Amino acid sequence: MSESIYYIVFPYIAVVLAVGVGLYRYFTNRFSYSSMSSQFLENSTLFWGSVPWHYGIVIILIAHFLALVIPGLWVSLHRDTVRMMLIELVGGSLGLFTLLGILVLVIRRIVIAKVRPVTTIMDWLLLIDLLFQVASGIYIALIVRWGSLWYEYTATPWLVSLMGLSPRIDFVTPLPWIVRFHMVNAFVLIGLFPFTRLVHIFTVPISYLWRPYQVAIWNKPGKNGKGRMNIK
Repeated sequence: MSESIYYIVFPYIAVVLAVGVGLYRYFTNRFSYSSMSSQFLENSTLFWGSVPWHYGIVIILIAHFLALVIPGLWVSLHRDTVRMMLIELVGGSLGLFTLLGILVLVIRRIVIAKVRPVTTIMDWLLLIDLLFQVASGIYIALIVRWGSLWYEYTATPWLVSLMGLSPRIDFVTPLPWIVRFHMVNAFVLIGLFPFTRLVHIFTVPISYLWRPYQVAIWNKPGKNGKGRMNIK
C-alpha cells in the first residue's frame, strides 16, 4: 500500500497541485510570477552560484526529457561502450557543476547579511530539496552507475505508465532506495513548484515589451528582523 502511495498517488497529486495552483496564481496574482531576484542586494556571489546552477540543471533536464520522449535513440547511443562511458562522464561532470552552483546559492543565503533577511521559508525548503535532488543524482551516477542506460528500462516505462493512467510500479520498486528517493523527490519538487519562485521559468520575456512596469521594493526589516518584497 505504501508503495502505491509513493509511486502512484503522490505523482498525480503533485502534478494536479503544480497545474491547478500554478494557473490560479497566474490568473489571480500574475506579478508574483517572478524570480524575486536579490541580485541588486548582492551580485558577485550570486554569479558564481547562479551560472553553474542554471547551465548545469538545464542540460541535465534536457537529457532526462530526451531519454523520455525518444527512448529508442537514447538506447542506441548506449550500444557503443565508448559513447556510453562518455555520456556517463559528461552527466557526472554536469551534476558536480550543478551541485557547486546550488551549494554556493545555499551558502550565500546563510552568510550574506543583506540576503539572509529576505530569504523566506519556502526559499529554504526549495533550496534544501534541490540540494537533496542533485546530491542523490550524483550519488547514483558515481555509485550505482550506468543510470543513463537503465533509466530507459525503469523510470521511462514508469513515467509512461503514469501518463497513460495505467501505473506500473513494478518498474521502480526493485531499484535501490536512493534511486527511488530521487524519482519520488522529483515529484516533490513538482508539487512545490507553484508555491515557490520556480514559477518564473514559465514567464515569456517578450511580454515585458508591452506589460506595465513592475516595481520591486524591499521593505526594511521590522521587529521580527525580516524584510519583505512588494511587487507592484
